[in-house]
Amino acid sequence: MTIALPAAPAAAPLLHQPPHAFPRHPHGSRSRVLLSSVFGPYACDDEYGSRRLNPMELYHNQVTRVQRSFSLRMFHRSWGLMLIQANIEAPCTLLDFPTRERFIEELRSQRYDIVGLGAIIPNLAKVRHMCDLIREHQPQATIVVGGHVANYPDLDEIVDADHIVRGEGVEWMRRYLGEATDRPIVHPRVLSGFSSRTMGINLTEKPGDVAAALIPSVGCPLGCNFCATSAMFGGKGACIHFYQTGDELFEVMCGLERDLAVRSFFVMDENFLLHRKRALRLLELMREHGKAWSLYIFASANILRAYEIEQIVGLGISWVWMGLEGKDAAYTKLRDADTRALVRTLQSHGIRVLGSSIIGMENHTLDNIDEAIDYAVEHDTEFHQFMLYTPIPGTPLYREHQKNGTMLPRGEYEEADIHGQLRFNYRHAHLPPGVEGGLLVRAFERDFAVNGPSVVRIARTVLQGWRRYKDCADARIRERFRWESRDLAVTYAGALWAARQHFKRTNARLAERISRLLGDLKREFGWRTRLAAPLVGRYLLSMLRREENRLSRGWTMEPATFYEHNDSALAQMASRIGNSLAPGGAAP
Repeated sequence: MTIALPAAPAAAPLLHQPPHAFPRHPHGSRSRVLLSSVFGPYACDDEYGSRRLNPMELYHNQVTRVQRSFSLRMFHRSWGLMLIQANIEAPCTLLDFPTRERFIEELRSQRYDIVGLGAIIPNLAKVRHMCDLIREHQPQATIVVGGHVANYPDLDEIVDADHIVRGEGVEWMRRYLGEATDRPIVHPRVLSGFSSRTMGINLTEKPGDVAAALIPSVGCPLGCNFCATSAMFGGKGACIHFYQTGDELFEVMCGLERDLAVRSFFVMDENFLLHRKRALRLLELMREHGKAWSLYIFASANILRAYEIEQIVGLGISWVWMGLEGKDAAYTKLRDADTRALVRTLQSHGIRVLGSSIIGMENHTLDNIDEAIDYAVEHDTEFHQFMLYTPIPGTPLYREHQKNGTMLPRGEYEEADIHGQLRFNYRHAHLPPGVEGGLLVRAFERDFAVNGPSVVRIARTVLQGWRRYKDCADARIRERFRWESRDLAVTYAGALWAARQHFKRTNARLAERISRLLGDLKREFGWRTRLAAPLVGRYLLSMLRREENRLSRGWTMEPATFYEHNDSALAQMASRIGNSLAPGGAAP
């Protein structure tokens, strides 16, 4: 069944200031630029706003939070900062995930004309402190602050910044540097994740095993009232396209495939399939050139329903992040959609689903919250994100609570704790203050107890896809499913064996479910799986138990620091080194 797809809106203008009001740096493209994310460590409680409950890990933070040793652990780079760096001509250095000491060292050792900071609102205290450090060590530098934190009310009175950039940063920085704004967007070459780990094992990151990050557009025209990303890029009815057409996008993907040796793409676009003309043209080109790519996308339920399943499979979509929100949620993207049936359909074609549900919606009470949690758990998605219903500055939901006078005074909470996993920043109509964090954990724990570890669910759905498409007449689709299923017979078989042993005494029903799935793998792949399951499984079980011990001792993960320069910065560095080596040259 398909439904009519709403017309894609025109792309929003990138800037809303009249040209005469726009600032320019006096050095223009000769300016030396430093871009930095906020400093770590992140997975700890400290005076600067780090929170152990809010590590720099998307999955372990808010998706596989209670899965302990089964949790998917990984980090993602600061893609927005990387996009800016790749698209300005000025010499630009990127310092990603520095420690406080490393950030200070950079300010002391290198002179910059512009220092740009990108952050989310929970990191407000870090941004304020970093601005103070810049003023102390480089008082001549212009400070620019962007990202979600820019939507914080009265930010200019809280942090000592010269410019606060709300919205898309590439065009703003180009204009500020006096550079041409109509140049095509250069896509940064970056893998979607790094330092991935689960079950006590570091996952392979050899070429082809990790997806490339792909950013076709930013913003979502559907404009859900709670969505900070939609609000950041223009709100309802607006979005910004970096690549308007399927041809442009295909060219970028071919470049990423060539330069990064990838065959899969994590598509960082809030509702990728909404732009139907672009998506179907990409499908044509993938068919024409025999591309057996895998795409991991964000998509809303009714947009998915507007496509034939053959189109979705043909596009290589093998993973979907979909907002389920909650039972009877009144969002257009969910109207008349049976999301449980939709999830089952996608899974039957080998498509893994990350469902996203909200705890603390307007109608939630202590009497009906368990029903709401059960509804979410019944979807049995491969991953499930649970987030608190939180009014983020800049969103319609925030404005509604301001109007109603239900926002808490700032002195009653810390912004570092308003990350969607601990507490509300407003008075809920029905839920008593302080219960929300416990209700959120209840949702995670029930999903884990009923549906098991995500690695088990992934194996189930990948097997369904393999069985359906292993003999597909289309060689391109057949090859994609062969590649996606390559680890089923040995690695996943071992993981299932270990998981079954792990749950035997604590969750017999789940252990039996895992055992049946392992039996399906053995029937499908024969002697290889029968041999591999106990051999690999015993090793994984020992690593799983070691990981449990680490976690019990309080072990956490932190990302590595990245220090990168664009071509202009590298040329400038080479010139300084050359001058220092010349007779009579000064040291750099």
